[in-house]
This record gives sequence, structure tokens and C-alpha cells, in this order.
Amino acid sequence: MSITNPRDFFRPLAVGAPEPVRQIPFRPSRMIHFFDPSNPKMAAKVPELAAGCDVLLGNLEDAIASDKKTVARAGFIRIARDTDFGDCQLWTRVNSLDSPWVLDDLIEIVTAVGHKVDVIMVPKVEGPADIHYVDRLLAQLEARARLTRPILVHAILETALGVANVEAIATASPRMQGISLGPADLAASRRMKTTRVGGGHPAYVVRSDPDPRAPDAPRPTAQQDLWHYTMARMVDACAAAGILPYYGPFGDIKDTIACEDQFRNAFLLGCVGAWSLHPVQVGIARQVFSPPAEEVLWARRVIDAMGDGTGAVMLDGKMQDDATVKQCRVMVDLARSLSERDPALRESYGF
Repeated sequence: MSITNPRDFFRPLAVGAPEPVRQIPFRPSRMIHFFDPSNPKMAAKVPELAAGCDVLLGNLEDAIASDKKTVARAGFIRIARDTDFGDCQLWTRVNSLDSPWVLDDLIEIVTAVGHKVDVIMVPKVEGPADIHYVDRLLAQLEARARLTRPILVHAILETALGVANVEAIATASPRMQGISLGPADLAASRRMKTTRVGGGHPAYVVRSDPDPRAPDAPRPTAQQDLWHYTMARMVDACAAAGILPYYGPFGDIKDTIACEDQFRNAFLLGCVGAWSLHPVQVGIARQVFSPPAEEVLWARRVIDAMGDGTGAVMLDGKMQDDATVKQCRVMVDLARSLSERDPALRESYGF
């Protein structure tokens, strides 16, 4: 049996590496906006995008052709070094751990611009061993680069084995910042019969029973959410571990209505943000993952009416007790955090 001192969980994994964080800081991350560092036109837009995004992510993985991998890595390092990101977080998605590029991704990025990078996103994480490998390597590289704060790690849930191990992944390291749902790779891993990137499917439905009085009459159907189970399990794993859950990509850029619906489902379930693959999705994510002003104002009324949070009161004909106060505090705390960098939200929320 392996014996581990629980206090060692917060011990640096390399001599000279910064101490792990004790609590994951909550910073607004309603949208994780992907950009291609190998594309000069896209790279030129980074300063403008940083002004309007919570997170900018330099993508080095699937969307980058194999002959552009080193160009993208060098481009990300150059952009990180030369850009003032202000309040916008800078992330990168490195190549998968079974690829020939990931080691150079981590070594070159951390040693060159690790002080500018907030989070490293790791694709296709299948278990805690994947996080342990990245954790130790990052500590060694942080020590080499003499970084004073640890770089956090974000896992993508995109294989059936990863879903089966999601709780262990969430608690694998103090570096764990959060987890994103990766529906396209997950669909392939599960052998799901869909070629869509996120969102629903018109054939995934429930149908009403036949009407005994008119057995041949049309029977209404309702489309279901392919990702509800996985997203709910991921949210629970993240909440239990004190880290942050995110919805991943919505591939149909033109279908902004369905994108908004999918993002809102994720928001209501507990996700704090989603990926944006096109500037039009940035605005959708900003709107959806910011609580509606009327709900924030109502939540503040409930908190004020409940005083110390114990007992029960009636407010506009609705019973409020300690459980509803907890719900309201979730909403108000999020609104307060978002309003710190958004004057329009601050005004609408009444702070």
C-alpha cells in the first residue's frame, strides 16, 4: 500500500518551483476565445481581442496542421512576449500527451513566456496520471525559468475513459483550474453517430404516446440534449474539487440561436464559461454567462430580507429560506466579480 503525507499535496514538485495554490482564483472566464498563432492576420487582432475577452487561448493542437506546429508555437511565444493583455487571461492549448510536439510545447513556452501564461489546457486527458506527468514537468520548468507563481492546468474531457475518471482528474493536482467538455472527440471515442461539433441532434428525441382516440395522428417529439449527462457529471466533479467547469466548442458558427441555447444550458447547470471559435460567439458567451440583471436584483432582495440567512420569510408570495439564500449568493457573487471589470454590468446590477 502506498503511504502519502496529505500535506505533500501542496509541496512544490521541484526544487525552486513556486508553491502550489491553495485555492483556485475565480477570474471572469465567460469565453475562452481560440486563436491560431500561426495565422498572421489573426495574430494581428490579438490586442483588439484582448480588450473584449476574458480569456484568449493560443491553440497549438487539432486545428493546427502538422507542418504548422512549430510556427504556431513560435507565434504564440512572440505574441505572449509582445502583447499587453491587461485584465484578459492568456492560455494555450498544447498538443496531446501522445503527440511528438507536446514536450517542446511545454519546454519552450514555459521557459520563454511562462510568466505571461495563466493556464495550460491539456487535451484528451484520460486519468490522473496524465495530470501528474504535466504537474511534475511544469514544476521543473518553472524552477528553471524562476517563475514566482505556478501555471495552472485545464483538462479537456473528450474520451470515454476521461469521463469515467473525471472525479480523479479533477482532484489530481492543486494546479487543476478547471475542465472543459470536448464533444467532438468524445463523440468519436464513444462511437456516437453524430458528425456535429457540440449542440443537439434532430434524431435524438423522445416521442409522446399515441392517442388512443386517434392512433394515426401525428405524435409530437422533443429534441433532447446529447451532452446533459456528461456535462452534469463534469460540473459535479469540478464543484466537489473546487475547480471550474466549462462547455467546449459549438461548431455551427452561423447558428447563433442554437449556440446561445447550448451555452445557456451549460450556464444553468453550473458552467462558468464556454469556448468561442469566432468573434460572434464572444458576444453570445458574454451575455449568457453574465447573470440577468433582474435575477441579480431579485437575489439581492432575498439576501437583504433574510438578514443572517437563517429562518424563513415570504417575499412576493414566495418562501425564502437558508437554501434559497445560498442560491442567491451564488448569483450575486458572480455578478459582483463580473462587474469589477465591466462598468455597464456594474450599473445594471446596482453595485
